[in-house]
Amino acid sequence: MSGVRRLGARWRRRRPLRTRLALAASAAVALVAVGVCAAAFFVIRYELLHQLDLSLTQSATRVVQENRDEGPQIIAGECRYLSAPACAQVVPADPAADPEATYLLPVSDPVREVAAGTRAPYFSNVTRFGQPLRMLTTPFGDGRALQVALRADPVEKGVRRAAVLLAAVGGAGVLLAGLLGYAVSRTGLAPVARLTSTTERIAATRDPRHRIELPPGPPGRQDEVTRLAASFNTMLGELEQSVSAQRRLVADASHELRTPLTALRTNAELLARADRLTPAQRERASGALGRQIREVTGLVNDLIELARDEEPLPLVEEVRIAELAEHTVAMARTHWPRVRFELSTGPGAAEAVRPGVPARLARLLTNLLDNAAKFSPPDAPVEVALNAYGGEDRLELTVRDHGPGIAPEDLPYVFDRFYRAEAARALPGSGLGLAMARQIARAHGAELAARAAPGGGAMFTVTFGGEGP
Repeated sequence: MSGVRRLGARWRRRRPLRTRLALAASAAVALVAVGVCAAAFFVIRYELLHQLDLSLTQSATRVVQENRDEGPQIIAGECRYLSAPACAQVVPADPAADPEATYLLPVSDPVREVAAGTRAPYFSNVTRFGQPLRMLTTPFGDGRALQVALRADPVEKGVRRAAVLLAAVGGAGVLLAGLLGYAVSRTGLAPVARLTSTTERIAATRDPRHRIELPPGPPGRQDEVTRLAASFNTMLGELEQSVSAQRRLVADASHELRTPLTALRTNAELLARADRLTPAQRERASGALGRQIREVTGLVNDLIELARDEEPLPLVEEVRIAELAEHTVAMARTHWPRVRFELSTGPGAAEAVRPGVPARLARLLTNLLDNAAKFSPPDAPVEVALNAYGGEDRLELTVRDHGPGIAPEDLPYVFDRFYRAEAARALPGSGLGLAMARQIARAHGAELAARAAPGGGAMFTVTFGGEGP
């Protein structure tokens, strides 16, 4: 049995899903069709026999009423013809009381028992005159039994005819079941076939722009396979965006790295001929080489940080945002000595804490401060404000400068990687600081937004919710 089961499992694995579904649907419909035909056959057979038995019962009742006082004898014997009445004979319980004439119908021990009253009336099938008969044996009273018989061949022919017709109907039903199973598998698996074809095309071309065609209709009335295809299309869209972003990142990184690497190569080649340079020239080339190395190192580190989408959970701790802001502003004053930084903390914000990675949150605020310091005039301050709203449910940190601000056409792109506004292309930087700041904010459950500040300049707002990463 286990070998047969393994063979069946191997056969199922080697057959495509469409074939298995068609066979399953066909088998289910065919089983129902055969079951209905079999049930109909037994119902028809029972009804035909029941009608014959009713006729025998009626004939027996009429004979009893017309011949109540008759002794053992043959009452009627013309049942060999279809149009003739039923054969009837009276049989005594004691064989010694049998008449001299031979009985027309067979007399057996059960007939004597019915006559003696020890057995209930019963129906039986016998053969006489070369024809099948249906016979009823019932008590006649006073130790006698009555036997009544009718031709049964019309009923048997009717049963055989019904069997042939129902077999034909069942065969047609099985054939129809096969056609319906094929149609169901073909129609039901059409979205799966399109899904498979699209997947194979994407695997062959490595192009995620392909989509699966969906049938028309509202999303709420789509079946499971259509919803699967829609989800796959959504996944393909996300994959396409991811691939496009990866290609843009590689292209932008290559573009940004080309200039500093060219400068590095130039200064390295210049220092290779240091014997031809004056001490001042060697010092300038060495200083430029160090700055370019730091610039490339910072750019590569920024790219590595941007490639990581989430914060390391083992480093998450409760961070007091006010203390972090004070420390970051103090470091900015050291890095930008010519820029004046002003920090204000609103009521309830001094004790507010949020779960996060302190170094990453400090990097977020440092990037915002560096960006503000680059655009801030020497006589204008960079204003940092920390305020709490709704108790401590919402914490808002703003960084504002009084520089030229952000042009409306640049505002949607300020957080894009390597994006630099026209006014910022002459300033130092790689265009990754704000993109990294937004990524860090989102990783900590916060949202970073930029807008034009009232009275000029730019304002960046970090809004912390009640939960962190």
